[in-house]
Amino acid sequence: MTKFKYVLIGCGRISNKHLEALAANSAMYEPVGFVDIIEQRAIDAVGKVKQKLTQTAPAYYTDYRKMMLELKPDVVAIATESGYHAEIACDILKSGANVILEKPMALSTTDCDRIIEAANKTGKKVTVCFQNRFNPPIQKLRTAVEKGMFENIYHGQVSIRWNRNKEYYEQAAWRCTWELDGGALMNQCSHGIDLLQWMMGGKITSVYGVLRKYNSPREAEDFGSAIVEFDNGKVGIIEGSVVLYPNNLEEKLSIFGAKGTVVIGGLAVNHIETWRIEGEQTANIEPRNDPQDVYGSGHAPLYKNFYDAIINDKKPYISAEDGRTAVEIILAVYKSMKEKRRIDFPVSFSTLEMKEIGRL
Repeated sequence: MTKFKYVLIGCGRISNKHLEALAANSAMYEPVGFVDIIEQRAIDAVGKVKQKLTQTAPAYYTDYRKMMLELKPDVVAIATESGYHAEIACDILKSGANVILEKPMALSTTDCDRIIEAANKTGKKVTVCFQNRFNPPIQKLRTAVEKGMFENIYHGQVSIRWNRNKEYYEQAAWRCTWELDGGALMNQCSHGIDLLQWMMGGKITSVYGVLRKYNSPREAEDFGSAIVEFDNGKVGIIEGSVVLYPNNLEEKLSIFGAKGTVVIGGLAVNHIETWRIEGEQTANIEPRNDPQDVYGSGHAPLYKNFYDAIINDKKPYISAEDGRTAVEIILAVYKSMKEKRRIDFPVSFSTLEMKEIGRL
């Protein structure tokens, strides 16, 4: 079996999920390097990998460009602050590697397009970490949608009801800033927004949104809501909050159609709460069994799918275009708040344009 030389750029909070994915796919990827501007984080990642996956310690760097010149990896995962995604991804693609990109793909539609253009020009592949698409309940729902079991989907809603407290923001100065992160919708809620638009189908025609900043000590929102209209008449509703007391509550996706009602909840859309589809026996609803954290366990199958996509030269299950769609919806919510009106699609916008709005 071909084994790809692998490097992770960004060894912070989310990196453990990438290390778990490496462990689950150790026959496919050989970790050869880790990069972080805080050198100790890269060293710590090397130690974890050496202990579990390899006898030879991977190299560590603070400069990803130097790493690319020396290691020439096949696959690079990017888990840095979101505001750096586009520059790093384009450099990596042009250097000849494929890219696993943490969500959100970027913080502007222009940067999303830059990444897609670089991938097309180089012939390299990009996948975006919307790992919840691989959750078994989500896969079951997707099969029902693809088989037309709802007949017509009328409307759907995603509700992200989590908590990010003072300690969370104090861990890193870039969190909840327009330049490097965006707010709750862009950071915590992009997974759910991706799932909603994926299930609803059709072309998005407009978005109307509202943002609030209740407890966040930074620039961007900690609550957002929106109405998303589709050209086929469907309506999507977004509710995203990180001000739930006292801690994370749930992430819930609800789909309502002519012949079906499905609600998937749990901490990270991991549990079937309601399954009513005409002609199908009610789903066996097991006791709620939440993952250890809101990230779930989807990175491992995502890594496997990306390996298969490269080997077989096919489109990844979650493509760069998919990543762009979620970003465009969120940016439309931001633009709607800034301009106090409904925003028609397509949208061209950046989180940096929100700096002009002042206090939410």
